[in-house]
Amino acid sequence: MTVMGLDQEQLDEIYAFAVDLGRKAGQLLLESIEKRIGGEGSQSVEEKENAVDIVTQTDEDVEAFIKTAINEKYPSHKFLGEETYAKGQSRDYLIDEQPTWCIDPLDGTVNFTHIFPMFCVSIGFIVNHKPVIGVIYAPFQDQLFSSCINRGAWLNEKRRLPLIRNPSIPPMPPNAPSKCVFSCEWGKDRRDIPDGNMHRKIESFVNMAAEIGGRSGKGGMVHGVRSLGSATLDLAYTAMGSFDIWWEGGCWEWDVAAGIAILLEAGGLVTTANPPADPDTDPIGDVRLGSRLYLAIRPAGPSATETGRQTQERTVREVWKRVRELEYTRPGA
Repeated sequence: MTVMGLDQEQLDEIYAFAVDLGRKAGQLLLESIEKRIGGEGSQSVEEKENAVDIVTQTDEDVEAFIKTAINEKYPSHKFLGEETYAKGQSRDYLIDEQPTWCIDPLDGTVNFTHIFPMFCVSIGFIVNHKPVIGVIYAPFQDQLFSSCINRGAWLNEKRRLPLIRNPSIPPMPPNAPSKCVFSCEWGKDRRDIPDGNMHRKIESFVNMAAEIGGRSGKGGMVHGVRSLGSATLDLAYTAMGSFDIWWEGGCWEWDVAAGIAILLEAGGLVTTANPPADPDTDPIGDVRLGSRLYLAIRPAGPSATETGRQTQERTVREVWKRVRELEYTRPGA
């Protein structure tokens, strides 16, 4: 099989390179943390758009390390990194058909500054707009999530994702989102305006958590609501099967490229966060990488009456009925 001129042998080589690069970049993150723990220095923090949209010197140093390594190994490939992009004036969607590395050198920067262990390096490789390789390395826990198209998705290169197999991958619950773990993030849009994104998110969170029949029938009664502070790790934990549902708006492509690659290779589903006009019948389209609107469902096996995909799609429609439309515009996406 070839993907835009790259055969499986070439993809396997790129995957091995990405895994090694992810571990090395993660070690740089860990070394920075260790210095702070040891009292050897402080971490400079700069705000970008607001107090929760921040960048550290470590973000920039690790991105420079990754970019240099990729340029030396694959000089013909394009590179898109969060910090490089953030310094530009355009907010256009820049990914095209060409092989492109999409990098977040430190996802979970706020966590990192507080030494909360949910932070990671995220390396996605995209061809023809499709993430085909993903590497996510969380060095504090020494967790490496990785995937290559047609090769499966893995935790620490030895446990195949999803982890839940007893003896087969369970379907989504028959009354999902009830009995599901729902993952979401507050996001960086904290404007306290009536019916703004933050208020719509909060309403959606409460709908998902409320008792069945509550909230004028929108109560989802999920088992729990989780927020890791890292969209990349949210997707990795959904691929692992630890989260059943992830719903988010506002992320950029470097936040999700590696995670989407891993989740799709594990057998998950990713579509848009925003409900269509008719959640019961409108088609469930594939995710648009630059859309900034994402709904992910964990890998699922068949039930006695449905295929695994049918249980995922049923869950998508039930989530759509309970969440509000979010407003995140993006030129070129």
